[in-house]
Amino acid sequence: MQRAIIEPNPTPPADSKAASPSKPGSLLQHPNSVAAEVRNLRKIYNVGSPQAHEALKDVNLSIRANEFFTLLGPSGCGKTTLLRILGGFEMLTSGTCRIFGEDVSRLPPEARPVNTVFQQYALFPHMTVRRNIAFGLEMLGKPKAEVERTVERMLDLVHMREYADRRPDTMSGGQRQRVALARALAPQPKLLLLDEPLSALDLKLRQKMRLELKSLQRETGITFIFVTHDQEEALAMSDRVAVISNGHLQQVGTPEDIYEQPQSRFVADFIGESNLIEAKVADSAGSEAAFDIEGFGQVQAPIGQRVEVGQQVWLSIRPERLVLGAVHREGPQATVTDRTYLGNAVEYHLRAGKHALTARSPRGGLRGRQDFAPGDAVSLGFEPGSIKVLLS
Repeated sequence: MQRAIIEPNPTPPADSKAASPSKPGSLLQHPNSVAAEVRNLRKIYNVGSPQAHEALKDVNLSIRANEFFTLLGPSGCGKTTLLRILGGFEMLTSGTCRIFGEDVSRLPPEARPVNTVFQQYALFPHMTVRRNIAFGLEMLGKPKAEVERTVERMLDLVHMREYADRRPDTMSGGQRQRVALARALAPQPKLLLLDEPLSALDLKLRQKMRLELKSLQRETGITFIFVTHDQEEALAMSDRVAVISNGHLQQVGTPEDIYEQPQSRFVADFIGESNLIEAKVADSAGSEAAFDIEGFGQVQAPIGQRVEVGQQVWLSIRPERLVLGAVHREGPQATVTDRTYLGNAVEYHLRAGKHALTARSPRGGLRGRQDFAPGDAVSLGFEPGSIKVLLS
């Protein structure tokens, strides 16, 4: 057997502290328990050498049982390193890693109740779909009858029964991914780690597989921890998202929280699109403040933390919440520099003083909004609560 192929992590025996539930979905009895937790986690590669690199910096994170949790960030941010530490493929430098309360910081992959679906799927090309799914169960010493029952259940779960006797090299990328998922789910792990499993698929198939993955997670009740650099993917699939940048955990929350209430410029800019405008606090009273924007004017916005008059801050405004209208004598104004038709929306590129902005309107004329052409002067309005004040 070629050792280059990474096999799924076997599940510990039934008398282990980390024993798997009797069937997928049984973890739903404990929806408030913590599935995985890292505390004060650091990972340094090449410790003590001039090439030392700190990939993760004092990360603290709790992932609940039964949730679809996503680690999101750009390439090289540390998200895959964190996933590999949870799976036991990388050892942490300091801190602790727990899975369902058990400290697994120094345990190898095979001693953890975890399975992993890799980007390359790691299927055995010479085996049929049925044999690929059965392999991990046989390695665990499961009785033949139990292996057969489980394989049949997994084939139904991932809608691959008609392909059961075909080999992976005769199937599409989406079909191979379903086989990889079935093989990983068959031993009933408590935790399923998914390392960018959709990245090799084309856009339409990726969108379809998002729905299938989320449906699988709900049906099995197994905690999924998913790694991606695709913001849309994370927002569409996740119960909660952790945004990581340069080894730091930036923000954790629901997709709506992450998108609507970014806590830093990085999150506002990385998740979707945002107009980021530098401003100075002109006045502050209670839960609102006035902000001066050079070459733009003054705007009011709610504040969630104390600010001082004269303090420099950043304002974040999503393109779809910037409202364009006919020019008025007062208030912020801009000039349309470009107009792009997107099918379901029209995108306007604007110049307001030294600021380049983007506004997006559904089909240009929907919701009572006017359509504009390059060269038009427009007034700028903001939907209620659309301006987010960022201090970092």
